[in-house]
Amino acid sequence: MHSGMGAAGAGRRCPHAVFVRPRHQLYREYSRHVWSIVRGIVPTIEQTGIAEGYLDIGQVAADFLDARVVAEAVQTAVRAATSLTCSLGVAPCKVVCKVASDARKPGGLTVVVPGQEAAFLAPFDVRRLPGVGPKAEARLRPAGVGTTGALAAVTDAELKRLLPGSVGVALRDRARGIDPRGLELDVQRSSISSENTFERDIVDREFLHEELRRQAREVAESLRRRGEVARTVTTKLRYADFSIRSRSTSLDHGIDDAGEIAALACRLLDRGLRDRPGALRLVGVGVSGLGAYRHLTIV
Repeated sequence: MHSGMGAAGAGRRCPHAVFVRPRHQLYREYSRHVWSIVRGIVPTIEQTGIAEGYLDIGQVAADFLDARVVAEAVQTAVRAATSLTCSLGVAPCKVVCKVASDARKPGGLTVVVPGQEAAFLAPFDVRRLPGVGPKAEARLRPAGVGTTGALAAVTDAELKRLLPGSVGVALRDRARGIDPRGLELDVQRSSISSENTFERDIVDREFLHEELRRQAREVAESLRRRGEVARTVTTKLRYADFSIRSRSTSLDHGIDDAGEIAALACRLLDRGLRDRPGALRLVGVGVSGLGAYRHLTIV
């Protein structure tokens, strides 16, 4: 028995297993909470399931050393807020990320740097490669292709015989660590944000306030372009050790005014720095709870 196995198959393999009734509503609530925490650290996400997805860590990390620190921050934040672990894979493309995240479950972190994708994938069983299902496996194993590395080494002639068509080419590319797919993002955004990473750690409070005011103007302009208002304002703080804190406040009415957003963001920054003083490497302003702007006429 293993993770992801259907209940029927698990019952056949282990007839005496005790099955616990699932609590799907609770799982969904935890999922929403976890993804909210993750988005506070890495804003751009492709969520592929209730507990799985891809993060654009390159958006907040300059290199793979920084990416490891950000990934560790994600794990720490999720564990602190929910007592749940999460396994992460950091890599240049989606297929390697997927295999890397599965490699050290539960709660592990695997980083594959550029140029090492094929070497990392090579020892894994060919069935571990995303896209290789039972039918492809049935063709590959009798031909001696039992590992991802063996699939990567298949010649064009062999590939045409074993897995003809574009699917075979795509799977061999994936076995070589080649995967051009980008993140598939939702068209409809539920929040708008602006943030800036500084070249050095900043302690000057007025400088930080001015940066938040600039970001508030960008956010307010985006709201007005969309014809929307927001009821929640969030300020994001990232410290020199890459730990991230956020502070939010919600209103009983929607706003789109840059001055109001900036004032709230600055107060939230001050509150966050009271809770944990220190130099900051990044600050950001976000708004959520979006709704259509309504013009009220007094008669």
